[in-house]
Amino acid sequence: MKIGKKYALGENLLYALVWATIILVPILNAQMLSEMYFDTKEAWIVWRQLIPFFAIFLIHNTFIAPQYLLSGRYALYLLINIIFVTVVFIIIYLYEMNIGYTAGYGSFTNYEIYWNILFALFMNGTNGGIKLLYKSLIDEEQMLRLKEENLRAEMVSLKYQINPHFFMNTLNNIHALIDIDREAAKSAVIDLSKMMRYVLYDSERETISLTHDLQFMKNYIELMRIRYSEEVTITIDYPHEMPDKVAIPPLLLIVFVENAFKHGVSSNQKSFIHISLFYADGILTSIISNSRTNKAEANRRAGIGLENVRKRLDLIYGPEGYSLDIVEETQRYTVKLVIPTLHA
Repeated sequence: MKIGKKYALGENLLYALVWATIILVPILNAQMLSEMYFDTKEAWIVWRQLIPFFAIFLIHNTFIAPQYLLSGRYALYLLINIIFVTVVFIIIYLYEMNIGYTAGYGSFTNYEIYWNILFALFMNGTNGGIKLLYKSLIDEEQMLRLKEENLRAEMVSLKYQINPHFFMNTLNNIHALIDIDREAAKSAVIDLSKMMRYVLYDSERETISLTHDLQFMKNYIELMRIRYSEEVTITIDYPHEMPDKVAIPPLLLIVFVENAFKHGVSSNQKSFIHISLFYADGILTSIISNSRTNKAEANRRAGIGLENVRKRLDLIYGPEGYSLDIVEETQRYTVKLVIPTLHA
């Protein structure tokens, strides 16, 4: 069921309940007074007095409030509402005078005409307030769904942020390994297939097992090692025993790891990447450090890419639900991320 239809049904049921209760008042009063029989004549007098109010409610609820109040034209809504209610009771007042029915009151009631106008305006105001409340609920739920859709869209986008050149270079490296070390080439093909499966299928989930995500990261690192000489030091430290239910958003940590390889590794000078993961009491801490081989490029990466990661973290955890700190030193660039883990 669509959001609007769901809340419209609830709103209409509320109105039906209120008006059913009002209509049943004469019957309930008779029962409470222990009367032997129900006086339909007296009940009809009460119901006849309600007819103008019910008609005003219907017109206000179906036309005036949706057209003017919910569209934000408040001044025009107030003016039309007052004119509409006043005209209705003036017509009733003139009609009563014409038929000689208790002239001077209006709406077949025992109240002065201005009281009837005030009652009707109060009724319309209550109706308008309920409509605004339901509109705010609809807007809030639509905003939540929009955030979820944006998150899913960012997940799709993130999958393709993993450098496509990485896959091409890895295939070239595997091709070269075939003549040098066939077993290593076979192992690399298996690792690459696991990564592709993870990116294409497993990352569709909202959460993924931390153990599974770590395996993806290790496969990525092992394949990247093929491309670099011993001049590049790569270390990864992580908890080897992890509860299966501990989960994180998929493809979150790999963004920082990929950036570390992209901007922290040089083919002609010594460089390093150090990755450390700590888990305790439902909190995951990730510290990724890399050498700064190109200061300008290292600074540039802290722009759009990092901003996109922050937006994704905001959507998942809220602005205050995580910690992302970046420390830039002369020879080192460090990213520290602290997030609460989720449930798989």
